[in-house]
Amino acid sequence: MTDTTARLEPGQAAPDFTLADQNGVERTLSGYRGERVILYFYPEAGTPGCTTQACDFRDHLNSLKSAGYTVLGVSRDTPAKLQRFAEAEGLNFTLLSDPDKAVHELYGAWGEKSLYGKTVTGVLRSTFVIDGQGDVTLALYNVKATGHVASLRKKLKLDA
Repeated sequence: MTDTTARLEPGQAAPDFTLADQNGVERTLSGYRGERVILYFYPEAGTPGCTTQACDFRDHLNSLKSAGYTVLGVSRDTPAKLQRFAEAEGLNFTLLSDPDKAVHELYGAWGEKSLYGKTVTGVLRSTFVIDGQGDVTLALYNVKATGHVASLRKKLKLDA
């Protein structure tokens, strides 16, 4: 078996989409034109790894914002579950609901992965950096939840 979707590469246009956020408000990626966006895909709100990753973004959001980045998290969870997750963890950025995994597939964030030694199909923890013109400048697949933001900050040369 292979990944069900093609992977994005730097220089490609980021696929546009419209998804509901944790408050049920529709958000469109092209609505963020002119801003740099960190778009990350995670398996499930409230699970240990996803909580670690989300809290890492929460804890570094001010420095990411001051460097000109907007953070958006995407999962297959419902807006109601995302809202509970955001409230429970004090998340200070937008979470997006992609229940039919259409956007996951557009970004190549759905496919085969190894989970406890078994090959399964599911969400590939992935992060994309999108410039103000809507182009992918960084595409990271199968990232680790722990230490991901520090690694990302290094790649973006934000640690001075």
